[in-house]
Amino acid sequence: MNCTNCNTEITAKFCPECGQPKSLKRIDRHYIVHEIEHVLHFERGILYTIRELSINPGLNIRKYLSENRSRLVKPILFIIITSLIYTLLNHLFHIEDGFANYQQAKGEAPSAVGDAVKWVQDHYGYANIMMGVFIALWLKVFFRKYTYNIYEIVIMLCFAMGMGMLIFSVFVVIQGLTHFNLMTFAGVVGVLYTVWVIGQFFEAKKKRSYVKALIAYFLGMISFWIFPILIGTVIDVVNK
Repeated sequence: MNCTNCNTEITAKFCPECGQPKSLKRIDRHYIVHEIEHVLHFERGILYTIRELSINPGLNIRKYLSENRSRLVKPILFIIITSLIYTLLNHLFHIEDGFANYQQAKGEAPSAVGDAVKWVQDHYGYANIMMGVFIALWLKVFFRKYTYNIYEIVIMLCFAMGMGMLIFSVFVVIQGLTHFNLMTFAGVVGVLYTVWVIGQFFEAKKKRSYVKALIAYFLGMISFWIFPILIGTVIDVVNK
């Protein structure tokens, strides 16, 4: 028989060209459990990634970029999963204090600016990736002597901001159980962690690396918010 993926003739259990199994196993309970274990298992899974990014993130991300890309969870998947965890916990404990807390005032006319802010509020995963692009552009300016390209810097930020979402998630649970308002403190911790990762990634032993990381982070945040507000404003002006 021929491979259903690349049409190469198969004489064994797997296709010699693309590695596709000769016959796929039926999706059942065991398949679902195996897939969940594959994502969560400690070695080369999300738990292992969290541990490595908690101990020495700069070194581990550099190794991911230049040496071994199978040790850590894929960065885009990581930030989407962690953002989803944060979103679910946020709704579970009814805490709305993340990127934005926009609610249209009673009697207020709908606006594209409000829709843009609301979209960010409802799509933390995608918003994180977009925010990472803006921060990466500023990091490229501040750390221009380094050879990392913009895509590699975005990957580093996906790991850092994904961990930031987990930090928020921990504080969401604590606040939901204790009813103490901790999200402002959580924001500070999240920013400090991200700055620590950026500084470690470029030059861990230089204090100015962390200062430049902090400045680039805030400039990236400001740029990120200007973008949807500007687009929304243009749409509102055109629609009038």
